[in-house]
Amino acid sequence: MRLALFQPDIPQNLGAAMRLTACLGVTLEVIEPCGFPLSDRALRRAAMDYGGLGEVIRRRSWTDFQASPERDDGRLVLFTTRGALPFQAFEFAAGDTLLFGRESAGVPEEVHQAAQARLFIPLVPAARSLNVVTAAAIALGEALRQTEGYPAA
Repeated sequence: MRLALFQPDIPQNLGAAMRLTACLGVTLEVIEPCGFPLSDRALRRAAMDYGGLGEVIRRRSWTDFQASPERDDGRLVLFTTRGALPFQAFEFAAGDTLLFGRESAGVPEEVHQAAQARLFIPLVPAARSLNVVTAAAIALGEALRQTEGYPAA
C-alpha cells in the first residue's frame, strides 16, 4: 500500500502525511512540483521526529511518477470529489497506490484518466470537502483494514 500526493500546496499537510505514513508503515510519494519550496531540509523539518520511521519518495513530475516501477505493483486509486464509487464499497488490494490531489485544484483530467479507480468519501450535503490528510487517513485506514496491512501490534 502506498500514499501519493499530487503537487501538494500546503507544507503542513505534507508534514502530516509524512507522520501518517511513517506511523502506519506506508510509503509516501510526493509528485512535484509542490506549491512551496521543497528541499531535503524542508522535508526533514516537515517530518519532525518521524523522519527516520517513514519512507518518502520524491517524483519530479507526473511523468516520472507514472514511469516508476511501483506503478506495476498495483492500481492507481484516485480520491476525488468527481469519484464514481464511494470508497467503502471498493475492494482494495495490498499493491494499490492511493492518490490525492492538490488542496487548491485537485488533479488535471490526464490524472483522472490514468487512474484505474476513482473514489469519493461520502459527506453530508452541506460539506464541500475534507482536509487532504484527513481524507487520506480515512482512506488509508479502510484500505489497510481490508488488506490486513496494519503494522503488527
